[in-house]
Amino acid sequence: MSRPAPPSSNWTLLYQVFTDLYRYIGALGRELRSTRGRYLVILVPVLWLFLFFLVPFLIVLKISFAVSDPSVRPPYTALVAFGAQDTVNLTLSLRNYLMLLADPLYVGAYVRSMIFAGVSTAVALLVGYPIAYGIARARPFARLVLLTLVILPFWTSSLLRSYALIGILKTNGVLNQVLQGIGVIDAPLEILHTNLAVYIGIVYNYLPFMILPLTANLMKLDFTLLEAAADLGARPLSAFLRITLPLSLPGIIAGSLLVFIPALGEFVIPDLLGGPDALTIGRVIWTEFFNNRDWPLAAAVAVAMLALITIPMLVFEYVQNREAGAKR
Repeated sequence: MSRPAPPSSNWTLLYQVFTDLYRYIGALGRELRSTRGRYLVILVPVLWLFLFFLVPFLIVLKISFAVSDPSVRPPYTALVAFGAQDTVNLTLSLRNYLMLLADPLYVGAYVRSMIFAGVSTAVALLVGYPIAYGIARARPFARLVLLTLVILPFWTSSLLRSYALIGILKTNGVLNQVLQGIGVIDAPLEILHTNLAVYIGIVYNYLPFMILPLTANLMKLDFTLLEAAADLGARPLSAFLRITLPLSLPGIIAGSLLVFIPALGEFVIPDLLGGPDALTIGRVIWTEFFNNRDWPLAAAVAVAMLALITIPMLVFEYVQNREAGAKR
């Protein structure tokens, strides 16, 4: 009986290539499961944040310590200058930050931005919580439809949605025509270019950011706990305050941060819907950067706003970690 012929050299080489590739993929998988592999996994997002967050922030921070000089390009003085005999002169100016504290215009803009963001976040929570609760308690198919309706506004630009609100809120807009048509009001309401229009615009644009994390959190809730509370004689409001609300607190915090942080630096909505009194941080940065060409002052405003957001979050995270450590 004859023995089978050995494979040709080409097939042997191809087989060896696939074998080596299989072994390499297996070794790579084992490496990813190790400690070094975990570092490799987080390397990409760390590099992403370094290139597109930390580096631009350091550039803005550097500009904030410069002095405005419209006669040069870019319109600010250099921080580092090389003098005679190989000397290096470092010039840092705190004028921009001192102006933020001394000028009531900038202090008022920060306070007004905080009020706009805080009130809008509270209204979004009051409106979004019942919606999220209803979605979480709905059947799977109905839940899918409701979530699609919540996400549907994201299919259009925020700028287009803000322009649509202009057509709704203006004096001869849809809202006034409907209210006058059903006899609720006799004269048109002045809503556009007021603070109320800014609140409506922020809540309308950022409401999905409140609903989605709340829905994800409430879907994990064991609703048999509410049935057990009802069997023990608890009223629905008492069961909600003692069971549902505390267990949904992580979703409330996540949704509130997702609404408050972008609303604090919002520019488009106050500019389109607000009046002259709706001077927010975003509008101040735009005015200083493009109209006044005072890049250092605009950079200082941006850095101060970032500190205004980051420092309270870090303090809150530190307190939470200490409380968690004390419970252990």
